Amino acid sequence: MLFIENVKLSLSAIKANKMRSFLTMLGIIIGISSVISITSIGASARAVINKEFEGLAGGYMIIMPDFRNQERAEYADRFGWDDIEALKDRFLDDISYAEPYSNASSVTKVGRLEASLTIYGVGADFNKYNKSVRIIHGRTINKNDTDAGKENIIIPVEAAKFLFNKENVVGMEITANIGGREKDLSIVGVYEMPPSIFSALMMNTSYDCYVPVSLLVGKDDRVRYIEIFANPDKDLVKQAEAFINYINKIKGKEEGFYMYQTAEAQITQINTVLAVLSAALGAIAAISLLVGGIGIMNIMLVSVTERTREIGIRKSLGARTKDILTQFLIEAMILSGIGGIIGTITGISVAGLGMSAFGIEVVIQPVMVVFTVIFSAGVGLFFGIFPARKAAKLDPIESLRYE
Repeated sequence: MLFIENVKLSLSAIKANKMRSFLTMLGIIIGISSVISITSIGASARAVINKEFEGLAGGYMIIMPDFRNQERAEYADRFGWDDIEALKDRFLDDISYAEPYSNASSVTKVGRLEASLTIYGVGADFNKYNKSVRIIHGRTINKNDTDAGKENIIIPVEAAKFLFNKENVVGMEITANIGGREKDLSIVGVYEMPPSIFSALMMNTSYDCYVPVSLLVGKDDRVRYIEIFANPDKDLVKQAEAFINYINKIKGKEEGFYMYQTAEAQITQINTVLAVLSAALGAIAAISLLVGGIGIMNIMLVSVTERTREIGIRKSLGARTKDILTQFLIEAMILSGIGGIIGTITGISVAGLGMSAFGIEVVIQPVMVVFTVIFSAGVGLFFGIFPARKAAKLDPIESLRYE
């Protein structure tokens, strides 16, 4: 009953000075909302990036020369078609897809409309492994395209709508610069991809397109990267080590000359960077919580001074020191707790609005929400101890004389 009475007294004191109470809570509100919004945006970004990589079938990796030692790497150390065929023949049961990784940039015009294209060379049925590319009109790149180096292209549905004002543009042509020459490419497929943070951040006139890899990489050309989809049911690292060991052997290089990068490793690196960045920004934002705590301590000291006579009356009526201490601690915690709740709602709203601007679903971490509210109450408790002890130690006789 005494606790409930103290809560009522605290709420009455807060209501009596609404504006002052709000300004006191403002530091807590800003701090909590900053921490919640930053951590939520970070969690949302990690979820989107993880979803991006989910489109790649298991076993995705890239093999490349270790160009950290540029003086050791020569043009001959890059990969030719013979190297890739030798690798596929050696690991027939482990490699589902292995092609040179190559791309080109170009600008295409249809009437008065102009769009920039990033053109990727791919092997037959590449979308069987890159599941984020879903053909909605026409077909994918097939073996006949890659064997003959046909001038065919697959474009995204957004490009079709922008350039031709319709989705199904199979059979139509666009012009692109490939290898320094203008080529008329026949559209054989239109694809769509799920919305992502990357597409949201890019201009809507820049599009990823796909052509047969043999159109970008000639018979005598050499590339820096091999794109591989290995056996997803086997240990990916062991397979990658076996691949590069074999490449080192057939290329006559010492161990460590070639390296690999897996999709799983890329996800881990990106998640680690985002987690560290979110934690650092969250820690900086949390500094404002200390400012808010100092504000609570300051206003509670003012409150103690203003209510000195009230404290004297309560003590003369039998209130104990710990009762006065509890009353002011509860008031400080309520101020901080209300600020924490408002800050949490504000932070979630800011994160939601920020992510919705890019069409991304916001990820809220319930544990973080609970923690921040409890932490804000803890801030009130910590910074309320000194004012509460000062109030509790007031002499009742001197307090009654206070004007």
